[in-house]
Amino acid sequence: MDASTSLADFAARHPRLFVLTGAGCSTDSGIPDYRDVNGDWKRPSPVTLQAFTGDELTRRRYWARSLVGWPTMATAQPGASHRALARLEASGRVGLLLTQNVDGLHAAAGSRQTIDLHGRIDTVRCLGCETRTPRAVMQQSLRARNPAWAALEARAAPDGDADVEDQDFATFDVPTCPVCGGMLKPDVVFFGESVPRERVQAAYAALSEADAVLVAGSSLMVYSGLRFVQAAVAAGKPVAAINLGRTRADDLLALKVAQPVGEALTALAEQLVA
Repeated sequence: MDASTSLADFAARHPRLFVLTGAGCSTDSGIPDYRDVNGDWKRPSPVTLQAFTGDELTRRRYWARSLVGWPTMATAQPGASHRALARLEASGRVGLLLTQNVDGLHAAAGSRQTIDLHGRIDTVRCLGCETRTPRAVMQQSLRARNPAWAALEARAAPDGDADVEDQDFATFDVPTCPVCGGMLKPDVVFFGESVPRERVQAAYAALSEADAVLVAGSSLMVYSGLRFVQAAVAAGKPVAAINLGRTRADDLLALKVAQPVGEALTALAEQLVA
């Protein structure tokens, strides 16, 4: 039985799937991923919450890179994997889609039963008063305050930033909250920050009702996603994964499909959805 047939058979035997997605789902949309086929970082690890909040130069550097890289994220469109998963949900095959991505592309493709485990990069949150504003508004302010930076071009990096180096970040002007003057941060979970409890609880509740888990485009190297695979296996629910390269849960998988995620999910939707 080839990989596509095996995946379709897995889904047919487990009609209500809990789907966990990662960066591999969005590479076709022009958003780079983090890790290589061995699960190792392709670039320096992302900024931590502690560094962002505790060091002004780190914060300036973050927002400077974000100013340059944001257009890539803002204009990204759903790819084959997002569209296929939306089709599978519409046909009743997906109970919940839990995504580790922050790009919002699953929702843009039409998925409705979705939890953004790590938040959404298109929203900015004030750490003082909790006011939330669209990232597009922050972009306007960043550009107005830093017109020379707005003209820079650099290679896109994950999560809406860019590989901007060899610049004097100390001169970059970062706006504060217009309501209270507090520190502004993307409304996403940084390394060193906990996922909000209500998201985790909602995901576990959906997992308890699922027949099986399908991992799509994730190496599961981060525990915030891996724990749901571990919980599924502990509950006797089989787990299948579509991923090019090693995952941290390879020894827990009932099925591993080493194909591009969009290709594999498109084939799955075509076989299961009338």
